[in-house]
Amino acid sequence: MATKKVWFVTGASKGLGLALVKRLLTEGYTVAATSRDARALQVEVGFTGDAFLPLQVDLNDSQAMADTIRQIVSQFGTIDVVVNNAGYGQLGTLEELSDQESRANFDVNVFGTLNVIRHVMPLFREKKSGSIFNISSIAGFMGTFPGWGIYNATKFAVVGLTEALSAETKSMGISATVVYPGYFKTNFLLQGSLRTAAHPIADYTEARELEIVHNEHIIGNQPGDPEKAAAAFIQVAELETKPLHLFLGSDAFAMAHSKIEMLQNDLKTFERVSKSTDF
Repeated sequence: MATKKVWFVTGASKGLGLALVKRLLTEGYTVAATSRDARALQVEVGFTGDAFLPLQVDLNDSQAMADTIRQIVSQFGTIDVVVNNAGYGQLGTLEELSDQESRANFDVNVFGTLNVIRHVMPLFREKKSGSIFNISSIAGFMGTFPGWGIYNATKFAVVGLTEALSAETKSMGISATVVYPGYFKTNFLLQGSLRTAAHPIADYTEARELEIVHNEHIIGNQPGDPEKAAAAFIQVAELETKPLHLFLGSDAFAMAHSKIEMLQNDLKTFERVSKSTDF
């Protein structure tokens, strides 16, 4: 009988990360998970066995991340699957958000992910195996959401670095998958997971209208089931050949097709202009 994989999940105190950790432990996997508060994470997960290691770590602290990887390997022997789930949403138009607000979102959503990858890759290279799932968003594929530009940019960055990582590790037996969740019934749209601009500008009608839509119509009515998302992660992680791109939710699936259709239309309409620049 095959040994159950060891998982490492960041941002596991709520949302999809929490649902995944709970499901993994229920199914007999070994799990290390991070949060800003390890004790609170232990309470949220509600598991006290030796198969669970809750960790409090600053994902942007290189030394802390190196120590974290060593601690996991010391306790569990290895890491097989990494899920870079830590992140938060930042609302605000490009003009509204300060440089500090924008950089803070990149620090967590992009550079935190990069720091995990840097420190887990030596282990994966040594054993010539490992799976990395980087959580983007449908907003990392389709960016036409007014007031979400910086968040979109962080999630597009996650897509780009995951595609490159997949190509860089192709000959090493390591897989990289970028995940695009749609709207799931989690607390992502609530205070703490979603920050708003410190200095909003009333002229941005489209952005304010979308905020109202989220607050009055989408919260509580998200179509995605976190439990089913957790099951999907485990299913894909057990595949011999994993996808580079994984869309989760019928809404994400539909929006992806809409974006592809827009791209195809632009390619066709402006084909002559595109090709006119050749020698």
